[in-house]
Amino acid sequence: MAKIEIYTSPSCGYCHAAKRLLAQKGVSYTEVNVVAEPQRRAEMTQRSNGGRTVPQIFIDGRHVGGCDDLYALDSAGRLDPLLTA
Repeated sequence: MAKIEIYTSPSCGYCHAAKRLLAQKGVSYTEVNVVAEPQRRAEMTQRSNGGRTVPQIFIDGRHVGGCDDLYALDSAGRLDPLLTA
C-alpha cells in the first residue's frame, strides 16, 4: 500500500473533497493540519515546489498536486495504480 500524505486546513472544502475520495478508495493517509501546525506550511511549500494552497498531496513521496489533480488522476484511471504500488 502506498504512503499518502496530505497537507490540509480544517475549513478547506477542497481538502474535505480530497480526503473523501481517498476514503472512498479505502486507503489510509497521514494528514498534516497546517493551521494547527503552522511551522509545517514552509515544509509543504518546499516539498510541493512552491505550492502554497491546500491540499497538497503526496503519494510515496511524489507530489501529485491538489484536489483537482487527484480527481483528474482518478478520472484518467491513473490513481488506483499509484495507491496500490
